[in-house]
Amino acid sequence: MDTQSLQAFLAVADSGSFSRAAEQLHLTQPAVSKRIAGLEGQIRARLFDRIGRKVTLTEAGHMLLPRARAILVMVDDSRRALGNLSGDVGGELILATSHHIGLHRLPPILSAYVQDFPDVRLDLRFLDSEQAYQGVLDGDIEMAIVTLAAHPDPQLRVVPLWIDQLWFVACSNHPLSQQQELSLALLCQHDAVLPGPLTFTRQLINEHLASHGLQLKVGQSTNYLETLKMMVNAGLGWSLLPERMVEEDVARHDLVRLPVNIAPIRRPLGYLVHRERTLSNAARSMLERLDAARDGEAIDWDLPTLTT
Repeated sequence: MDTQSLQAFLAVADSGSFSRAAEQLHLTQPAVSKRIAGLEGQIRARLFDRIGRKVTLTEAGHMLLPRARAILVMVDDSRRALGNLSGDVGGELILATSHHIGLHRLPPILSAYVQDFPDVRLDLRFLDSEQAYQGVLDGDIEMAIVTLAAHPDPQLRVVPLWIDQLWFVACSNHPLSQQQELSLALLCQHDAVLPGPLTFTRQLINEHLASHGLQLKVGQSTNYLETLKMMVNAGLGWSLLPERMVEEDVARHDLVRLPVNIAPIRRPLGYLVHRERTLSNAARSMLERLDAARDGEAIDWDLPTLTT
C-alpha cells in the first residue's frame, strides 16, 4: 500500500470527484483511477461507488479513510523529524490564516520571517477559521493563525496572541446612529450584516444575545469582514466588527460606533498546532516569532478545552 495511492484515495474522498482530485494532484484522471484501482486490488474491496457523476465512499472506503489519513500523517511526521536533525530552517511550511488576520495582524511578522528564512517555502492559505481548525486536526495544515474557538479540541495546542475588541457599528445615516444610548433589544429590531452562522465569531455574538433572551435579525451574511464593512457603509445594516478594522472609519465619520449598553464583546486570535505532530524547524521558528508578538491581555486569556 504506497503513499501515492493513499493520497489519491484521500483526494477523491475529500473532493467527491476523480477529475477534481486529478487537478489537486497535478495528474491526469486516468492516472488517479489507476492508483485507486491498484489500491482496491490490494485490499480486495471497492472503495467508491460511481453512480453517474456522483462518487461516494463504500463501507470499505469509510473504514479506510481515517486510517489513510493517519498513515500519511505518520509518514510526513517521520520526514519532518529526520529533516529537523540538520537544524536547518527550510522546506515547506503550510500555514493557514483568516483574511482579517492576514490583512491586519500578520504582514510585519511574515515580512521579517521570509527575510530571515529565505529557504522556507511558505504555503499561505486563506481559509475561514473553522476550516483551518479542521485542516490542522486532519493533518493537512501544519499550523493556523485564526479566530479561536471558545472550547478548543483537546488534540490541539492553542495559544491566544491578540484580543480583538468588537465594535457595534453602522453608517452615519442609519436610524440607530443618532442614539445616545442603545439597548440590545432595540438593536435586534434592525437588520444586521454578520459572519455566517457556523463561524466562531457569529457563535460568540449569538451566545451574548441569547444570554439576554434576544435573537438577531440578519439581513445578509458573509465570512469576509472587509465585505461586511462595505455592506455597513452602504447602509444594509449594522454589524459587529473588530476595532482595529473600523477605528479609522469611525474617526472619519464614515461609520458610527453604536453606544450599546453592554460590556465589550471580545474574541481571541491566536495560533494552533496538533499536539501529536512533530513540527518542522520552519514551524518552530514561526511560533517563536508569534510568541514574541503576543500581547499582555492575550497571555491571561483562558480557553477551556473540550473534554474527550
